[in-house]
Amino acid sequence: MIRIQEILDKVAAHNQEANLELIQRAYVFAASAHAGQTRLSGEPYLSHPLAVACTLAEMGFDEPTVAAGLLHDTVEDTGTTIEDIDEQFGEEVADIVDGVTKISMIPFENKEEAQAENIRKMILAMSHDMRVLMVKLADRLHNMRTLDFQKAHKQRRIAQETMDIYAPLANRLGLYIMKRNLEDLSFKYLRPDIYNQIDLWLDKHQVVEKQIIEKVVNLLKDLLASNDLHGEIYGRIKHKYSIYKKMQSQSLTLDEMHDIMAFRVIVQDIKDCYAVLGLVHSQWKPVHGRFKDYISMPKANGYQSLHTTVIGPEGERIEIQIRTEDMHRQAEHGIAAHWLYKEKGRVHTRDLEQFSWLREIFERQREEADSREFMHALKLDLFKDEVYVYTPAGDVKELPEGATPLDFAYMIHTKVGQHCSGAKINGRLMPLGTPLKNGDTVEIITDNARSPNRDWLKLVKTARARNRIQHYLRTEERARALVLGRDMLEKEGRKVSLNVARALKEGQLALVAGELNFENVDELIAAVGYAHITPRRVLNRLYAVLHPEDPSLASAITQGKEKEKETPRDSKEEAPRKAADGISLSDGVDGVLMRFAKCCNPVPGDPVIGYISRGMGITVHRADCPNVANMEPERLISVHWDGQEEKPYDAAVFIIAENQPGVLAQVAAELAQQQININEITSKSLVDGRTELHLTIQVRNASQLYAIIELIRKLPHILEVVRDTDE
Repeated sequence: MIRIQEILDKVAAHNQEANLELIQRAYVFAASAHAGQTRLSGEPYLSHPLAVACTLAEMGFDEPTVAAGLLHDTVEDTGTTIEDIDEQFGEEVADIVDGVTKISMIPFENKEEAQAENIRKMILAMSHDMRVLMVKLADRLHNMRTLDFQKAHKQRRIAQETMDIYAPLANRLGLYIMKRNLEDLSFKYLRPDIYNQIDLWLDKHQVVEKQIIEKVVNLLKDLLASNDLHGEIYGRIKHKYSIYKKMQSQSLTLDEMHDIMAFRVIVQDIKDCYAVLGLVHSQWKPVHGRFKDYISMPKANGYQSLHTTVIGPEGERIEIQIRTEDMHRQAEHGIAAHWLYKEKGRVHTRDLEQFSWLREIFERQREEADSREFMHALKLDLFKDEVYVYTPAGDVKELPEGATPLDFAYMIHTKVGQHCSGAKINGRLMPLGTPLKNGDTVEIITDNARSPNRDWLKLVKTARARNRIQHYLRTEERARALVLGRDMLEKEGRKVSLNVARALKEGQLALVAGELNFENVDELIAAVGYAHITPRRVLNRLYAVLHPEDPSLASAITQGKEKEKETPRDSKEEAPRKAADGISLSDGVDGVLMRFAKCCNPVPGDPVIGYISRGMGITVHRADCPNVANMEPERLISVHWDGQEEKPYDAAVFIIAENQPGVLAQVAAELAQQQININEITSKSLVDGRTELHLTIQVRNASQLYAIIELIRKLPHILEVVRDTDE
């Protein structure tokens, strides 16, 4: 277990005037609060906050951040309150601990919603103090390092979340060491077979690689010395996940990999960077297309360096990074450098001008009500590498890899995007969906008569462009729904001698809107246009409002006969009514064709949502179905299981197993023993000695489905079992 003195020494190494007494007191408090608690590994629980604080100290964070690392679990896991932290350690430490605590203390209906909202809360906390995220990243790093003690399915879930969100966040913040560690640890649990292959291969070749690294370092030192340049030179083997990505992108085997060594040259100033670059290119042949100048065009997180790949000694490809000491400090510490070298006082995210992408994320999280849609947009922002393109005036704009002229147009201004009619790339007229490349000059052609359409969503890669297009489409469709809804009401009203226009003007329709639980009359009319509620239902209520003395006449509206006396609609018709096997509607839609989505195969017990399709009735999806995120929100409708399900439902299961004889037979035998019918099964052998199985089985509900998944997981040679979703 890490000792507190190690942490104090690391903090003092960065700042000789650091308030070490604050950290010492936080240690004593955490030790007392966590006394008697243990981790799954059997270690004292205190080992975790000590590891988190040590990581923060190594990164160079200030004393309040390190103290918060020691205290970050006390409020959630002990009887400590935020008021206790505030009283003993001050507001600054308490705010960081409070931000970390709030991320994980909110109850949710399901794991997907919890993950989405926790990430959203973390992003929001960053807007107040970036150190909240730093503590959370350090917390995640130690949890990944001790993941062996979790169950296999939890290992995969936590590793996937780390790879999807935390590693990309560390990358965007310039925390490259943490990013590499998180990626390698996630890779270890997501693809243990390939991870172990790379590990064994590197171990086998380490002697040769060490010799080459030593040789190149000495050659670079001699090259600088002979040209009167001073600098420090380091060499290393690239981390395992980056090797795997290179294997995937270039379709290479391990024995074909030659670009796995990286060298770093740190010099005094910028002119020396370019001087060293020239010397390196004169010494070794550069690889075409592998030079990147991040000094003249820094990354969004402030990263600056020259990157080049050359054919080095013995024909090996080697990557060389050249930077100044200030650039190296920024690259090593990322955003932490702002606390390392700042004057006294708190650094706010809003003060960090180079993190403009973060401000866009903050703004988006306020605008986007749905946490899962926010997660989708966040991944678009985090996952892509950058490309740098020019405006006609020569300004540099950063976009994610794969971005198009339409993304560029929305980056310039929303109005430029909305009226984009064409684009010139390097002077040539090109389609709006053309992927942009580094160094392209992009000119946008606008036309005030042009406006976004739904096909544009297929062309854009940035969350900003996607959100702006969706907002425009929602606004336009709402306007059309208002016109259509009013036309439908007035047309049906004329059939039964009801003047809807007059009722709207005199306020009676507003009363109907209130009775039907709509915020205002526009919401009611739009709901009619969207087919969320029928004109008949609205007119029944309107008739009752206009003729309170004779409510029995209301039912005549449904028959189109104003004078016919019938019993009015009773309360039972207002209740949810069954529209398909096991599903009920609650939004006033009736007589509608309903079917279950094949992409996600909902079963009883799943949270579900309906989507009104043009001419095809309502399609029922699982609420967490990936396809729901791309649907028009106005067409989504509330549905639920009515508790009377009797027939079996189709459910899809995806299995990864070792390619061994009898694996399929043992799965089928287990299902037969549980009296589960298999409707369909397909298998595919993979080149790495594994087999993929896709099964469609019949179950009564979600509980039975997940029980079956757990049983299959326990079978020999089974590597992974998840519920399948056709994305």
